[in-house]
Amino acid sequence: MNAEAAFAYAERHALHALVVQQGERIVFERYGGGYDAAKPHALYSGTKSFWGVLAVAAQEDGLLAIDEPVARTISSWSEGAKARLTLRDLLQLTSGIGFGGLGAAVPSFGNALAVELKDEPGAKFTYGGIPLQVFGAVLARKLAPSGLSPNGYLHERILDPIGLRVGSWRELKDGTNPLPTGAFLAAREWLKFGALVRGGGAWKKKTIVSHAALARCFAGSRANPRYGLAWWLSPLRDQPDIVYASGSGGQALYVIPSQGAVVVKFGGSGSYKHDAFLKRLLR
Repeated sequence: MNAEAAFAYAERHALHALVVQQGERIVFERYGGGYDAAKPHALYSGTKSFWGVLAVAAQEDGLLAIDEPVARTISSWSEGAKARLTLRDLLQLTSGIGFGGLGAAVPSFGNALAVELKDEPGAKFTYGGIPLQVFGAVLARKLAPSGLSPNGYLHERILDPIGLRVGSWRELKDGTNPLPTGAFLAAREWLKFGALVRGGGAWKKKTIVSHAALARCFAGSRANPRYGLAWWLSPLRDQPDIVYASGSGGQALYVIPSQGAVVVKFGGSGSYKHDAFLKRLLR
């Protein structure tokens, strides 16, 4: 791996942090733009990746099934195209819901449930935040008997067991935490989540999510073979095992099992390209 070459590219694109871990050792760490090892950074849509992992864990827990229809939980979705929409469609962004619901426009669960579909479920990949909020509405109803919110379940099931400390998480006007965006983490904290994924769902020899369950996050759809359950899949043909979370401005969590590597990159540039960075890192 060529961390220096990757750093040089990232530095030209408003670098805020670059941390590279191989095995158990951090082999490269640089900061810029007023950030340091302790300062949390917005993940933006990098936040989405938590929910794919949580969804497969929830299936293991018997709380839901990835391929169940939304209508099983939300009775108002039991007619027309909405009746054919599954949780998988929501997480793979093939729900038929139109573009939107990003940044400051993330809707509440109730408003997300009120949207109309623009396309047949499964037919088209459309990036946006509303599908994750519909998933959040389903998850919130399933969790209601336990008294946990989706965010609370995420912490209890995934983040707390690996010692991941969230700096902060946006709140919507109704007091809920949005699913598609909103988490602020220091670079080494996000690195822990990547290490969990690199370990096939194991953390320090303890299974948090089974390897078979986690693998479900990394299968693309017919509509977009490069997007799994809230995770992007490799942009490099010669390195197919890469998976990554991506957020606006060049936020990235790369997991490269064949290299034993996890990489966190923070930045503030719309011109940053994942494939360009990865080609330099892996050349």
